[in-house]
Amino acid sequence: MTDHTPHSSPTMGQPGIVSAALFGLCPRCGAKGLFAGVAHFAPRCEKCGLDFGAFNVGDGPAAFLTFGVGALAAGVAAWLALDVDPPVWVYVAVLVPLVVLPTLYGLRVSKAALMAAEFQRRAAEAGAKDVDSR
Repeated sequence: MTDHTPHSSPTMGQPGIVSAALFGLCPRCGAKGLFAGVAHFAPRCEKCGLDFGAFNVGDGPAAFLTFGVGALAAGVAAWLALDVDPPVWVYVAVLVPLVVLPTLYGLRVSKAALMAAEFQRRAAEAGAKDVDSR
């Protein structure tokens, strides 16, 4: 695993979790370029060389986004059906962007926040030395 510690003081040049998440900044040096795709991390930071693959962010944020965005979309769909009763194409025109855009941006923000939190807390997988051998 790549060394997660910064080269200077502990917070020198590091963005906060919120800044890193909202703007896709490297958790070590603050350079833009955390993502190589819509919600896919770049292999490493082009400025400081931090290996983004060493972090285990996973797909946890997707579950929470599914519930939140799904509830919002269901509420809007129910309101449209009960109050407006539009044709089907209106549902598609309203609900597709309402689901896709917050989900994609939410994935970026939540994955970046988890990575920044892991970096700041020096999170790593437990090894044999971390397990109590009684």
